Amino acid sequence: MLATFIIGLREGLEAALIVGIVAAFLRRNGRPLLPMWTGVLAAVALSLVVGVTLAAVEQSLPQAAQEGMESVIGAVAVVLVTGMILWMGTHARGLKGELEASAREALGGGTSRALVVMAFLAVLKEGFETSVFLLATFQASTNATTAATGAVLGLLAAVVLGAGIYGGGVRVDLARFFRATGIFLVLVAAGLVVTSLRTAHEAGWLNAGQGRTVDLAGLAPVGSVRGSLFTGVLGIPADIRLVEVTGWFCYLVPMLAVVLWPAARRPGPVAGVRLRQAVAGAAVLAAGLLAVLARPDPPSVPAAAPVVDAAGAPAGTASLSGSRLTVRTPGGTATYALSRSGDVTRGGTTAGHLTGAPPGGTAGLPATLTLDALVAANGGRVPVGIDARRDPGPYTARWSEVSDLDAWTAGGRLLDAAARRTLVLTLSGGGLPASRTLTVPAGAVLPGAAAPVPGGWTVDAAYVDRVSGAARTLAADRAEARFWGRAVPGVLLGVAAVLLLLARRRRRALSAVPGPGREAATTDVHTSRSNVHVG
Repeated sequence: MLATFIIGLREGLEAALIVGIVAAFLRRNGRPLLPMWTGVLAAVALSLVVGVTLAAVEQSLPQAAQEGMESVIGAVAVVLVTGMILWMGTHARGLKGELEASAREALGGGTSRALVVMAFLAVLKEGFETSVFLLATFQASTNATTAATGAVLGLLAAVVLGAGIYGGGVRVDLARFFRATGIFLVLVAAGLVVTSLRTAHEAGWLNAGQGRTVDLAGLAPVGSVRGSLFTGVLGIPADIRLVEVTGWFCYLVPMLAVVLWPAARRPGPVAGVRLRQAVAGAAVLAAGLLAVLARPDPPSVPAAAPVVDAAGAPAGTASLSGSRLTVRTPGGTATYALSRSGDVTRGGTTAGHLTGAPPGGTAGLPATLTLDALVAANGGRVPVGIDARRDPGPYTARWSEVSDLDAWTAGGRLLDAAARRTLVLTLSGGGLPASRTLTVPAGAVLPGAAAPVPGGWTVDAAYVDRVSGAARTLAADRAEARFWGRAVPGVLLGVAAVLLLLARRRRRALSAVPGPGREAATTDVHTSRSNVHVG
């Protein structure tokens, strides 16, 4: 409630001051006030429409999109309030003089239409800022009713103060007023930075910097006055994350320095140019350090994956090089060519899926089988559907094979692999009334075969768990590296570019002033103390 009250008071008073000054000027010059009030009311109505529309659009979106829109609204609100604080900190004392000079210029054309437009645009600007800022504050508030009550009370107080200033009964030191409210709004805006970063994470936009820092649950218990201050007013959650702490400090420290810096010690024009250049250089240096230091460490996993047979016994190793899988077993080494078939989820992580066919075939297998050989091939049992007395053999044997090979990669390493080979035997003759088909189990010994029937193999599950965990860690580390090593340096370089541009423009302006007068080229609006009285 306190946050929205201050927002309503400050934004409303800014609009009230401009309207009051314009109204007083029109009255002194004998011009009617009705057109101006029409423009003011139109601006207020349009501001309400903007706020209601933004709220309605947000509520109509899916949950993730709502979180994303809250992040955007919060970011826009921070930008607006920052610009408002900086502008009013510079122009508060000279506000009346600047507006009256503009009013005289407007009336020089013989019409008050320009003044009506001025009042309309001023109220529309403040109304739009108020709508966005209050909407962002409502989203961060734990109680929308009290937040709305605070905003209404703040606006009413602003109207009363504006009427008092217009009537001549109230004098306000605007510099002190805007400085005091500016400090509070800097704290609120810093909380909005935290809230915007939190909703950006909930929207799936920001997954880096989510490490826990400090637990404020003991300092600001839920439901307590301190908890309401931290979460409801300052927007600081109890479980604040690393990126949120960073954003909070990066906004709060420089803004408080700007607001609280003593007027007598503020740098002159030339020193201001040098200060901007120095800060820009520091930002570039910090960006370079982050880009170099924010690099993920590669995971430590074995070069080859252990494989096991169908019984779980060690059967060799498998390694991947490009799209070729090499399997080393006691019986020799085999290399398989694989082709990529897409991405799937394997072992709890996103993995590339490769497929192939292991070499094999039915060459060399017997064309006929006796009953004893058939029993041996079937693991010592007579196959189902064959009667040894009625169907004594020998049987005509037709062989076929079904085999496939799959491999999965994560983080450029072999995550998992599995080979399956199924030998199918179709029997006819030997007294059989019809053909019989059966699957020959792995390990069966066939007449004339050099080795038992091979079965499938898989990568050891412990290895899969280890590599999948390393892959998830690497993905998280890469996301962190992209954020701290690319996104943050990009922001720092953008800030440096803006500062250098401002320094360049300022230096050009100073170059047009004769040398002895450069340090006094700008008017120090903070050296005089004046009260504003409209009337």
